[in-house]
Amino acid sequence: MSKTLIVVVAVFFMASTTQEIIWLDENLKQTTQAKAKYYKVGAKLDGDITYYYKNRNIFRKMKFENGEPVGNFYEYYDTGELREFGQFVNGSREGNWKVFYKTGKIKQKGKYSKGEKVGIWKTYYKNEY
Repeated sequence: MSKTLIVVVAVFFMASTTQEIIWLDENLKQTTQAKAKYYKVGAKLDGDITYYYKNRNIFRKMKFENGEPVGNFYEYYDTGELREFGQFVNGSREGNWKVFYKTGKIKQKGKYSKGEKVGIWKTYYKNEY
């Protein structure tokens, strides 16, 4: 195989696997890079999707099926610590959810049913000494 053909095949392969960066505002609506707070790679909303802060740290990890969120949901602070965890069922928040301080301690916990908060939600305050 000639060197030229190898280079052409390599360039074609890289171009076909490169995906577009989608810039998103604070409401996860598409915007320009200058106005963006987050981004994701590729336009699809199916399968495992990861959203990123502009500083390249992970903002959110979740899964979509037919454009609806399903399964585990993880949201992180821009410094990398877990901020929120829960699950989606049929496109809505469902079951036990927890919100954390940057220290990893629980800030809030409670339950969702069909996307609505239900029952008693507990809030834990930081002890500052």
